[in-house]
Amino acid sequence: MSGPFDLTGRLAAVTGASRGIGAAVAVALARAGADVIGCSTRGPGGDVAAAVRAQGRSFTALACDLADRAAVQQLGADLAARGVDLLVANGGTIRRTPAAEHALEDWDHVLAVDLTAQFVLAQAVGAAMLQRGSGRIVFTASLLSFQGGITVPGYTAAKHGLAGLTKALANEWSARGVGVNAVAPGYIATDNTAALREDPDRSRAILERIPAGRWGRAEDVAGAVVYLCSPAAEYVHGTVLPVDGGWLGR
Repeated sequence: MSGPFDLTGRLAAVTGASRGIGAAVAVALARAGADVIGCSTRGPGGDVAAAVRAQGRSFTALACDLADRAAVQQLGADLAARGVDLLVANGGTIRRTPAAEHALEDWDHVLAVDLTAQFVLAQAVGAAMLQRGSGRIVFTASLLSFQGGITVPGYTAAKHGLAGLTKALANEWSARGVGVNAVAPGYIATDNTAALREDPDRSRAILERIPAGRWGRAEDVAGAVVYLCSPAAEYVHGTVLPVDGGWLGR
């Protein structure tokens, strides 16, 4: 008898799967029994493929630039045609500049990748899920879906929007068998936080506020994603789940 977190027989698609949280999610879903399609700008490398296949699951690499709307639409159509059961819309970007100096080009780029592309993919894959009457979608939101941040106005606006999109889609789709939720990673040791971790003052201030007393690991987020994709979360809809070491509770 399968357990509440068993994903055997499911096909999962993970964007931003070449490194960091996306790579960890791809491996964790495979460990739970899912076959995996990994997507990134140039396609995930052999290390991610090998890690997934080491779990006894299949891995397919696809390339897509999330800033290219036509390419995202094509990816969405491709994933829908493949019958994806689980979509983890994780791929994203960030641009750091004070708001008064934030270039509109940076604003447009971040909104295109972190919000518009997420909707385009969810719309295409979600429509196929609705036809089947089943499926799970998990977005990667952020602590800045709740807070304002510093020098990242475009990223904050996009992640607030993504939290709203999560709830909007859940309101429409949950009664039709499609679950939509998001994880909100805290300060995770990935490329996106490298500049913060390399700044002694910022790093110390961040660690002093985290009740868990450490930077998060990509695997911490991956476990939450597996839960939201699993039968255990069948009655969880429209939730933005913080994985933050207690940051928001401080």
